Order: sequence, then C-alpha cells, then structure tokens
Amino acid sequence: FIVSASFSAVNGKVDLFLHFPYAYSISDERKGSFTMLLQEQRELVVEYGRRLVSSGLTEGTFGNLSVFDRTQNLMAISPSGMAYFRTNPEDVVVLTPEGTLVDGCRKPSSEYDLHRLFYLGRPDVDAVVHTHSTFATVLSCLRWSIEPIHYLVAYSGRDVPCIPYYPFGSLELAQAAYAAMGTEHNACLLGSHGLLAVGGSLAFAFDTAQQIEFLAKVYYHARMAGGGVKL
Repeated sequence: FIVSASFSAVNGKVDLFLHFPYAYSISDERKGSFTMLLQEQRELVVEYGRRLVSSGLTEGTFGNLSVFDRTQNLMAISPSGMAYFRTNPEDVVVLTPEGTLVDGCRKPSSEYDLHRLFYLGRPDVDAVVHTHSTFATVLSCLRWSIEPIHYLVAYSGRDVPCIPYYPFGSLELAQAAYAAMGTEHNACLLGSHGLLAVGGSLAFAFDTAQQIEFLAKVYYHARMAGGGVKL
C-alpha cells in the first residue's frame, strides 16, 4: 500500500511522520497488521468482481458492483476502468450513499448513482451488481421485458422490466432503473446497456444476475420458437 511521509524540524531535531491509509492501533502493532475501512466489504467486491469475469457475466473492465454497510452508512464500490483481476481491496472505493468520497485512491465507478439510490430508498438492498451479460444485453437492445415463462423469474419478481436507453453513468439512468424496479423487483434490463440486480447480500445479488442471464437466454430462444407460455 502507499505510505506518505512528512518531516518536521524543531530545535534542530528532524522528526519523520508516516501517514497510513488504514486505521491503526496498538493491538494492530502487536499483531503486525492494519485494519482497512470496510475491509470485509472491499474484499467481497474484489472476490465477486473476479467472479463476474470468470462466469462470463461481463467482459474486460465493464460492469460494476458494491456492498452497503448500514451500520456505518458507507458503501464499498468497484473502481472505474480497472481490470477485476488486478483490483485489490485497497483499490475499492468507499463512499457515502450521497456520493461523498470517504476512502480510496481510485476513482469510483461512474455508475455509482445506480447503487446509491437503492441504498437510500430500499432498506432491503445492501448489494448491487451491474453486468453486461450477453442475453440480458441482447434483450435490452430489443427493449424486451422478460415475461414470466419460467419460475426463475421470481429472482426478480413477477417479471423483469426493461427501461429505455439513458446515457451510462447518468443520474437519469439510475432514476429510471429505480422507478422501474420499485420495491417489487430485484432486477431490470437497462435499455441498450445491460442488467442490474440487487439484493440483501452480494451473494444474492450476484446469484440474481446469474439466474436472470440464464432466464434471458431461455426467453430469447422461446420467442424465436414462437413464444413461451406465461405462468
């Protein structure tokens, strides 16, 4: 990690001060370790970010994810434009749900509004995952909501709504997604963009993103075969 230093000269004596980007205590000194702000949440963002790539839910540096700690009222979100397998916990950025930077040397995901609006408005949501998975993105480009033709739609709700296109990273995109999902949905398709999934934990939000991508594939093929039967 990066350590900065400063010097102070008093009465001819030079003192060196080291500045650590972590909380530090005597007990940490005895253990030889440091405690990072939202360390557990940052580690989860790193872990599940790598899973996004390895599971085929996104490519390159695209997509983003976050975890919210309600006890501290802080969110840990993936950094902007950084490869997931090169991201370490200290690269994950800590923000307030109002968007104020609290800790981190990286730029946060440009789509942090997609995350913070849900943390502010839905007490049941403590994690957000945004992907560019193939079939969900195809449906979003067709502006097809996913109808209830398979029971896995329950991961989202009664269906998976699709919103119109809004520029990525815009507040308008976040507001439209939040309005479409309300309190009844855990997923939606972002027009000509990708998929958004939320949940009470990062594990659940990630699982939702995986299952909705599977469902998008099933729905696409069902439509190509003439349409599915609604439940």
